[in-house]
Amino acid sequence: MSGPGGAPVPHLVDAQVNLASELAIPRAFIEHQAVNAHHRLAAYGHPVRRERMVEQTLALYQDDDGDRLVEEMDAAGVRQAFLLAADFSHAARCALSPPELAALHDRVNRRHPGRFHVFWGVDPRAGQDGVDLFEKCVADYGFAGLKLYPLCGYSPSDPRLYPYFEICAERGLPVISHTGPGWGPLDFSYGEPLLVDRAARDFPGVNFVLGHGGVTHVDEATYLCAHRPNVYLDISQFHGVLSADGWQAHLNRLFLMGIEHKILFGTCWPSYRMSHSLAGLVREFAPGSPVFAGVRESARRMVMGGNALRLVGGTQRAHHRE
Repeated sequence: MSGPGGAPVPHLVDAQVNLASELAIPRAFIEHQAVNAHHRLAAYGHPVRRERMVEQTLALYQDDDGDRLVEEMDAAGVRQAFLLAADFSHAARCALSPPELAALHDRVNRRHPGRFHVFWGVDPRAGQDGVDLFEKCVADYGFAGLKLYPLCGYSPSDPRLYPYFEICAERGLPVISHTGPGWGPLDFSYGEPLLVDRAARDFPGVNFVLGHGGVTHVDEATYLCAHRPNVYLDISQFHGVLSADGWQAHLNRLFLMGIEHKILFGTCWPSYRMSHSLAGLVREFAPGSPVFAGVRESARRMVMGGNALRLVGGTQRAHHRE
C-alpha cells in the first residue's frame, strides 16, 4: 500500500480501544465519567444539567457490535486495534457474566475480521474457572493477549495470576496492565507501574505493556521500559496528560528518550468521544507534527504500529469458525 509519491503508508495500529457498550462496561462506571465531566464544566460556569450529561454519555455506549468503532477506525486510517475486554465483575455490577462477555467480543471479532486483536480481561479471584475461560478464549476464540485491570483490587504480580502468565509464556501472548487512575471509586494505589516488575522478572518470556504508561507515573514506566527487555508502555489517554506545557510537548520528550522501540500508540477510545473524533486524535500524529519533532521517521513508524504488530506476531490471530 502506497501513499502520495509512492511512499509506503504505515500500518497504523491503535493499541488500546474498548467496546463502547453498556454490555462491556458497567453502567456505574459510565455514569461516574459523566459526573466527573459535569463537575469540570460546572466549575467553569457551563450550565449543563447533571442528568443531561449522564444521558449524553450513556448514549455513546450503545455500540454493542463494534460497527461504530470500525467506522471511526476507517475514517482515521486505523487498520487494526487492540480491543481490550476488562474484567470488572469483582468490583461492579456488570450486564454480562465473564463467559457471556467473552462470547460478545468473539462475535465482534468475527463480525469485523482482521481488524482486532482481542485482549481478554481476567481477575485473580476467579480461580480455576477464570483460567479455563482464558484458555477457551485463546484456543477457541483466537484472542491475542491478556488484559489486567488491577484497580479492581489486586496487584498485577499477584501469584494467583501466574497460571495465566504461564499460558501467555507458552503461546507467546502479551499482557496489558492498566496503570494510573481509572473508573469510579476503584483503588488507584494498584495502578503504580512498579507493581508489574515482579511478574516481568518471573516471566522474562512474556511481554508486559503498561497501559497509559506514557501518560501517568511516567518516570516509573519509562525506567522499567529502559531496563526490562519485556516491558513496554502505551500512550493512550494522551489528551489527559498532566503537563504544564501540554500533551504534545510531553509526548515529544517521551519519544526522544531512546525507548521509542518500547512505545505503542493508543487512544483508549471511546474515552474522548464527547470532545474528539478518532480521526482528529490520529491527525495529531501525522509526519511533521509537533509530537514527532526531531524524531526519526523509522521511530515514528514503530510507535504508530510497528511495535504493536511485533508484540502480536505481525498479523491478526486466527479465530475459530462456527
